[in-house]
Amino acid sequence: MLYQMHEFARLAMMPWRGAAEAMRSIVGSPFNPWAGTPFGQQILAATEVFERITRKYGKPEWMLPHTIIDGAEVPVKVETVVHRTYCNLLHFQRDTTRNDPKLLIVAPVSGHFATLLRGTVEAMLPDHDVYITDWIDCRLIPVQSDRFNLNDYIDYVIDFLHYLGPNTHVMAVCQPTVPVLAAVSVMSSWGDLCVPPSLTMMGGPVDTRQNPTAVNKLAEDNSYEWFEQNVITTVPPPYPGAGRKVYPGFIQLTNFIAMNFDKHMQSFHELFDHLVQGDEEEADKRRDFYDEYLAVMDLPAEFYLQTIKTVFQEHALPKGEMIHRWHPVKVSAITRTALLAIEGELDDISGVGQTKAALDLATNVPDDMKHYHLQKGVGHYGIFNGGRWRRDIAPVVKTFIRQHDHSNRKLALAS
Repeated sequence: MLYQMHEFARLAMMPWRGAAEAMRSIVGSPFNPWAGTPFGQQILAATEVFERITRKYGKPEWMLPHTIIDGAEVPVKVETVVHRTYCNLLHFQRDTTRNDPKLLIVAPVSGHFATLLRGTVEAMLPDHDVYITDWIDCRLIPVQSDRFNLNDYIDYVIDFLHYLGPNTHVMAVCQPTVPVLAAVSVMSSWGDLCVPPSLTMMGGPVDTRQNPTAVNKLAEDNSYEWFEQNVITTVPPPYPGAGRKVYPGFIQLTNFIAMNFDKHMQSFHELFDHLVQGDEEEADKRRDFYDEYLAVMDLPAEFYLQTIKTVFQEHALPKGEMIHRWHPVKVSAITRTALLAIEGELDDISGVGQTKAALDLATNVPDDMKHYHLQKGVGHYGIFNGGRWRRDIAPVVKTFIRQHDHSNRKLALAS
């Protein structure tokens, strides 16, 4: 009933949203004597904030029509190159002949769409041939389709690496650090030719026993059955996925907002002030952020529950007890993949040390192929988006990829 109650509440707000829109039209009319007055600006600002808080947000667009390469503007076309039931592999096709390193960015299945990594993609595009996993909202997938769990996630990563071929670098942002590290470990144990030359892990829960956060404690303090009974619900009609068991995106979003409630309220208050003052540039920054942040998707119940159990409760990967299908997942099997771990000093989702743990587990990777970067003064989101990401973190990632790109090695040997 949880999902149905959410939908009912959303529908119940529609008359109020309609009233707010009508008020905006009336007050904003050039024939209204209040238009342009301080009082009129306050009404317009209040109705816009109300509309944004109560809006149902759809999947955002990528809005990356071009990039800058060697000082010139280069068109970019986003195309789907592989389609799976739960995920599309997208390619940001640049109109250039440059032979830059291939980079697979693995986006999290954590409630937000892959477009949350728009800033990540934007920063990497000038110097890399970028692909990204674009996960599909489960409420749009018919219940008759195959199920999807953590093992399937690992399969998808391996399949995409096989499609892209040898010398494809990988970046895992947040939650996918575990399945991607597992995929690289399994592929390494096979002697797979498509093992990536480098893996960048950013703010991920590799070992949540290290510096546990409130998120980690919630997972440990409650049983598997508690999560199954309290946060898993059924998609209602008229969605195509009606009848499917999911972890709803609106629950994840509620949890994220609750963790920083005061900060979000302050942000909406600042949006109100910018609108009243006519500061459109600052208002647009707030609009753009919340257009992305408030757009959420549903997760497959079986994936969410298996992740809770395997990653946050059993700590199977760092203990060396994780099994993928019938394959033991041993990080020590990695020998040819360079590893970069990036963490944020103020990360309240994945605590400092949780991602770095991967470097200690990879006992057979030479020290000169491991690198750790702790970014001061940033939280979880700031690791892969924003000014610090562009100025301080992205250059570290780009340098690391270039250093370990096999094409560069071949050119160096040839010269």
